[in-house]
Amino acid sequence: MTSTDSARFTRTELAQAFEVFEATVARAAQTHDWDAWVGHYTPDVVYVEHAAGTMRGRDEVRTWIKRTMGSFPGSYMTEFPSLWTVFDEATGRVICELDNPMRDPGDGTIISATNISIITYAGDGLWSRQEDVYNPLRFVSAAAKWCRKAEELGTLTDEAAAWMKQYGGGR
Repeated sequence: MTSTDSARFTRTELAQAFEVFEATVARAAQTHDWDAWVGHYTPDVVYVEHAAGTMRGRDEVRTWIKRTMGSFPGSYMTEFPSLWTVFDEATGRVICELDNPMRDPGDGTIISATNISIITYAGDGLWSRQEDVYNPLRFVSAAAKWCRKAEELGTLTDEAAAWMKQYGGGR
């Protein structure tokens, strides 16, 4: 797709499509039903996730997101709000920084990590590509910090403790 082809989307259309997309992500974070989120991608979507690799098509994305968000630490992330957003009409892209806060370990502490997402719009409310850019070690550090805090508070679950032992330098 050339930049001329992509420019057919106005800032208003990009912003409206992204608003619907964000609302769907917010519902998925609460319900853990990721199918509606996957439905916002084109059938041939390319999803680049630097730690997990490149997925092609909705089925690969669905399998990955359900596995990722179905176990610690993903399953402890409560929402994914954008902290800032850029709408690039020339490329049909939305670039944003997403926050990934984890649930309260028991004392109101907010533990989080962020990523940059570059999402390419295909029209009709669908996205054809997403790339998540981040430092995986920041996510490991945030999850380990959450585990240590939960352990201190007596709220560490068996699943989180097992993760901590394997990945987070648990005691």
